[in-house]
Amino acid sequence: MRQPWIHNAKSDFWWILSPSFIILLIIFLFQEQIETLQSESNFYVWLFLIVFVDVSHVYSTLFKTYFVKKEVQSRKLLYYGLPIFSFVFCVILFQFGSLVFWSVLALIAVFHFVRQQYGFMRLYARFEANDFHKTIDEIVIYSATIYPMLYWFSTPRNFTWFVENEFQWMGKLPNYLPYITIIYFIIIGIWLLKTVAVYLKFKAFNLPKNLVIVGTFLSWYFGIVYFNNDLIFTLLNVISHGIPYIALIYFKEIKQKSNEDLKWMFIFKNSFGVLLFLIVLFCIAFSEEFLWEILVWKEHISFVDIEVSSFLLMIIIPLLTMPQLTHYLLDGFIWKRKK
Repeated sequence: MRQPWIHNAKSDFWWILSPSFIILLIIFLFQEQIETLQSESNFYVWLFLIVFVDVSHVYSTLFKTYFVKKEVQSRKLLYYGLPIFSFVFCVILFQFGSLVFWSVLALIAVFHFVRQQYGFMRLYARFEANDFHKTIDEIVIYSATIYPMLYWFSTPRNFTWFVENEFQWMGKLPNYLPYITIIYFIIIGIWLLKTVAVYLKFKAFNLPKNLVIVGTFLSWYFGIVYFNNDLIFTLLNVISHGIPYIALIYFKEIKQKSNEDLKWMFIFKNSFGVLLFLIVLFCIAFSEEFLWEILVWKEHISFVDIEVSSFLLMIIIPLLTMPQLTHYLLDGFIWKRKK
């Protein structure tokens, strides 16, 4: 069958499909070293995982949205309205307390991460026509992400999404884990049977789509359920999410477009374009994280110490959160296929 690559087989495999498999292999090979690194709270781990990958992937959206004049002009209400809404929403939410603020943001972030895996699966299934098979794939990709999160809600973990106790209220729910675990493995079995049956009947095997599904199962299950380590969770969570997203933006919004369509962004398409693209993302991401560090967290950067009043924090934290929340919300609009 025709494989539905986004860019080409080599690029898709290394930058979109393989990160979750590669990082999981590294974790199994160097688990002791990773756990030691976790205990040392290494500055460079934060710099690479959080700044270079996680926050950078947020700002890569700029190359599909705010850096494209024609796109912004076509949907002004969306692009001007969402940041304003995000800021106002965060200001109001923060009035209910820091824990409520971060708990709600964590749930929105989880939804965004879940939907990205669904989006990649659908993108690689774009040539498939059987609605029943699509439904099974949709159920299985959601199961791959939602089950580990439900496990997290019911079982104490040694890691957080944003802050301590952000999901503590979930612990008051009934003990549903034994039932959903059975359902989880039944769904996996049904999907495996469907995949084998499709291959035997039609000699068709959608390699990238199935790699997305398997990679999602592995990264979410081992990152949340199997291992109970903060750095391992961050590695699987951030790399499996951030690197494929950055690659998707570069392939679809720069590499596959003509210089005429790119306008000034054609500079990112030349021999050093990828490196320049990553440098721009890193600089913007580091600027944001630097502000978070010196004004709010004060964990990794200590040479600047600025005391901020609690009143100012009610403005600064929503303002710094605005780009991330805008990214989460925009993703629900910008990847929808135009009819």
